[in-house]
Amino acid sequence: MVQVFCGIDWAEGHHDVALVDEAGQLVAKKRIKESVEGFTLVELLAAAGDSADAPIPVGIETPRGLVVAALRETGRPVFAINPMAVARYRERHSVSRAKSDHADAMVLANILRTDRHVHRVLPADSELARAIAVLARAHQDATWQRTRAVQELRSVLRECYPSFLEAFAGSTTNLATPSARAVLAIASTPADGARLTKAQIAAALRRAGRRRGIDTAATDLKQALRQPQLRQPQLRQPPRVEQAMGVQALALLAVVNTACDNVDRLAEAVTAALQQHPDYQILVSFPGLSETGAARVLAEIGDDRARFSDARALKAYSGSAPLTRASGRSISITHRRIKNDRLAAAGFVWSFMSITNHPPARAHYDQRRDRGDRHPGALRHLFNRLLGQLHHCLRTGQFYDPTKAFGDPLTAA
Repeated sequence: MVQVFCGIDWAEGHHDVALVDEAGQLVAKKRIKESVEGFTLVELLAAAGDSADAPIPVGIETPRGLVVAALRETGRPVFAINPMAVARYRERHSVSRAKSDHADAMVLANILRTDRHVHRVLPADSELARAIAVLARAHQDATWQRTRAVQELRSVLRECYPSFLEAFAGSTTNLATPSARAVLAIASTPADGARLTKAQIAAALRRAGRRRGIDTAATDLKQALRQPQLRQPQLRQPPRVEQAMGVQALALLAVVNTACDNVDRLAEAVTAALQQHPDYQILVSFPGLSETGAARVLAEIGDDRARFSDARALKAYSGSAPLTRASGRSISITHRRIKNDRLAAAGFVWSFMSITNHPPARAHYDQRRDRGDRHPGALRHLFNRLLGQLHHCLRTGQFYDPTKAFGDPLTAA
């Protein structure tokens, strides 16, 4: 029976479908819409010889969307091919740089016809794992949005209200705390802060949810916001400019409040979903890996054990494994720039937290620093080590064991 390959050029309003045979000849083509009535791809594949025993593979440029979800539910192999790779393949068929939706669908089908073995089929992750991936990525995006919003707010306060930053240690993390946001809501300018009474500050702290040490904190904050004006003259903006920047600070504060609420809400949802997953206990047994961090790692590696052939493939996917470039007598070893950025970001936090509360991880980090690695390189090497241990534990169903992971410290000494 003649093997047929399918390529789908994804677009917002419609999708172009092309089927080619083993010789690269066009078998069928069609333009479908992303709706139940317009989704006639299944009938098109069936007419080309698709069956449960020999399903037609499908190539598409995106790993998500309603079309991809519908195709995955049918059980046929779906290949998500990087758009940059598709652009390089397109140059093999046209040197004039001509481009059309139908031609792109043909290119995708021909990629599977010639180089299917070098591309990766979408993993068969469970429905729960895919739900965790949605929540974990949303939580990660919300965290990054909160950081950007807090940094914008801090930039405005630095120009007009530095005493407030000093009162809350000038940290972007402290500005996102409920106490800092509650006080800034009632005193958005230095003039308002100097007029605050201890009772007003205490009431704001209570509204923020603080239960202990309110009187002491209110006294300290009152002195911090008033002492700069009383102790020595401070640089100030003109009154009208200062008032305008106070309004701007309140507008940015509203954005920060929304971002913080989104982070908290998504954290609760992703934690509840992760606790239902069979790999939950294995993931949280690793040092430095919180529940939200474990959800981010699971979201990127999935729960399909056949997705990565070995630990080296997973390390390369995450960007923790070094990259070797060799040509003649020239050999260079550098870190990977093409990687899963979300997994790499989660791994950086994971390894950083592990060196703060896990002595074996800290010893490994110090050893890498003694060998000449800088801080990012040492953390990346530690993440590489932890990721390999995680791959082994998930394959064998074991919990994290520091002796197996880093060896006996007495023996090493």
